Amino acid sequence: MHIADFVAGSAAGACGVAVGYPLDTVKVRIQTQNKFTGIWQCAATTFSKEGVHGFFKGMSLPITTISMTSSVVFGTYRNCLQCLSQVRGACGASNTKLEVFLSGMAGGVAQTSVMSPGDIVKVRLQCQTESRRGGPNMPRPRYHGPVHCLLSIIREEGFLGLYREALPLMLRDGPSYATYFLTYSTICEWLTDSGKKRPDWSGVMLAGGIAGMAGWTVGTPMDVIKARLQMDGAREVRRYRGFFHCIGETVRVEGASVFFRSLGINCLRAFPVNMVVFVTYEVLISVLRAQPDSGDAAGVGFKQY
Repeated sequence: MHIADFVAGSAAGACGVAVGYPLDTVKVRIQTQNKFTGIWQCAATTFSKEGVHGFFKGMSLPITTISMTSSVVFGTYRNCLQCLSQVRGACGASNTKLEVFLSGMAGGVAQTSVMSPGDIVKVRLQCQTESRRGGPNMPRPRYHGPVHCLLSIIREEGFLGLYREALPLMLRDGPSYATYFLTYSTICEWLTDSGKKRPDWSGVMLAGGIAGMAGWTVGTPMDVIKARLQMDGAREVRRYRGFFHCIGETVRVEGASVFFRSLGINCLRAFPVNMVVFVTYEVLISVLRAQPDSGDAAGVGFKQY
């Protein structure tokens, strides 16, 4: 088992959250609240009413949970690659594109069990537009912070409320991470000079950024459904009877284009976030595998797995 990938993935995920969280808040609000008509209008409104703090609501819990989920993603991905190579009887050889795709999908599905509680807390807090700075006649925030939100969900909806709409999360992250790792691996191969094991760091950054954009292009439609189901009933009467009803009602009321309303901001956020994620991961994995007991120096996107 490759333990180093779990450790490096955890640190990479935490760095990625810190870089991308403000744009993630804007994305979630655009997806779930019709009063926001675009990226700049949402960002300006958030800043004017809530200040800089408004962009970082609920970050403390996600930075912990995403560290764990990123650990699960990278660790599962790496170990699945190894298992598939052993099944094929080609240990030490390059993995096929199908193996990279399937391993990425396995990593995306596996991390749902860890990610779901933190994700629903994140979405609830990001969509809470009331400010604590408001006057006495202004509405007050329903949740006082991540822990209070977490406990409130458990009290009102039960423990399973934390895993509400885990299905769309799986349907988002399985295909999304499959595309993510396949894109990263392929671009790294294209950018690696003959005789080298990996591209230079500018190549790693470019491959990571493009991989993030590709993953979110695949995952954005299901991300819209996931966010709406997670917020459904949190403020008013439930609008959706379930997964398929949410899809049908969303298309009927707002048209199919709503599924890609936040694609622009997802890609805008994904490029710098995943540059940071993969550079952090590759740096740490190189250090961890440079130890005397490790003979494997290849990274997640390179030919030698």
